Amino acid sequence: MTRRALRLAAALVLLAGCQAPPPSSAQTLPGAQPAVADQASLRRVPLTIVTARGTRRFQVELAASSEEQARGLMFRTNVPKGTGMLFPMAPARPAAFWMKNTLIPLDIIFVRPDGTIARIAANTAPETLDLVESGEPVVAVLEIAGGSAAPLGIAEGNRVRWPGGPTG
Repeated sequence: MTRRALRLAAALVLLAGCQAPPPSSAQTLPGAQPAVADQASLRRVPLTIVTARGTRRFQVELAASSEEQARGLMFRTNVPKGTGMLFPMAPARPAAFWMKNTLIPLDIIFVRPDGTIARIAANTAPETLDLVESGEPVVAVLEIAGGSAAPLGIAEGNRVRWPGGPTG
């Protein structure tokens, strides 16, 4: 197998179950469904990122279960300012995400075990199977609206804090 094929296979294992839900009459776009009650029931937690330009505060949905992580922000049509989704991971491990069934661009922020940002994948392309990889072991991944990290001064090396996190 080629290296790319191995990475895709690994991502498929990590993201098992990351498939579109069955078709519904509520669909507004081909293959898309609006956010449903299971998303509204996700626990929300405060999250801060300490940048050189000040502390940025978010209220994020916590995708704690494997089912919540598999669905992520799929089928959403927006991510409001000051919000996002946090994917905690224990133990720390390399992470790979794709944008299948994700209708909007996202900034994907990979968080190291010490709470610092390892990598930011800015404005990821919607609805692709291209892998977005952490490049090193991480304890969490934060997804926020595409293109919003840079204007907020969020950069690699910044410290991320949330309840139960490495520095929270």
